[in-house]
Amino acid sequence: MSKLKKKEYADELEGLQVELNRMARWLQHSGKRVLVIVEGRDTAGKGGAINAIADCLSPRQCRVVALSKPSEREQGQWYFQRYLAHLPAAGEIVLFDRSWYNRAGVEKVMGFCTPAQTAAFLKQVPVLEKQLVDDGILLFKYWLAVDQAEQEERFAERQADPLKRWKLSPIDIKAREKYADYGKARDEMFAATHNKIAPWTVVDFNSQKRGRLNLIRDLLDRLPDTKTPETKIVFPPLKGKPGVEKYTGPVKPIKGKYD
Repeated sequence: MSKLKKKEYADELEGLQVELNRMARWLQHSGKRVLVIVEGRDTAGKGGAINAIADCLSPRQCRVVALSKPSEREQGQWYFQRYLAHLPAAGEIVLFDRSWYNRAGVEKVMGFCTPAQTAAFLKQVPVLEKQLVDDGILLFKYWLAVDQAEQEERFAERQADPLKRWKLSPIDIKAREKYADYGKARDEMFAATHNKIAPWTVVDFNSQKRGRLNLIRDLLDRLPDTKTPETKIVFPPLKGKPGVEKYTGPVKPIKGKYD
């Protein structure tokens, strides 16, 4: 597969982001709720895919949820409880950067939960997701796939780049030796939670740019007709001369190094 050129990617993404804004207007107009779950292996590109969607939308309407490990109090709650607080309200889209499916993935593979807890989760989650869909939430579940050779290159890139090193954790290092185990856990998760009401969609993310475009295109294609009238905003000419920032009190602007 030929490498996607930067300009080609930017042009395609811009067109998709225009459609995402159209979708956002439709959400406001219709009051619908969209929940997108983005899962996948470490380094697959979950954050980049989510940013490609969220960056062009209002943060008041589009929320990204990336929860850290549960607190001691949260560990004593019903497993799904801390996630449910972040579900979309009318007119919103919520993007989960990892989700309740942690229990069937990293928690299972790394031994952070018991086999009984995983089994209970796999039994409960289809019931929960049916309730969400029955209540009107438009639910989309994406799995971002990446081969181990490509994953290793991305790990090495993160290690070498000081701006990406924060993405590496001790869990990532341990997970490198469990590529096959994660694949087995994924297949068991799919078998228990892929259904007509809340199906999984697998997207090839060996090329992150192509993966982002394909994911956004699929999401837009699976939504209802999102065409809504666009309100035209007219800017009348300013009256008088344009204003200039003036400071008369004790607070003054800095004299910056780059001014």
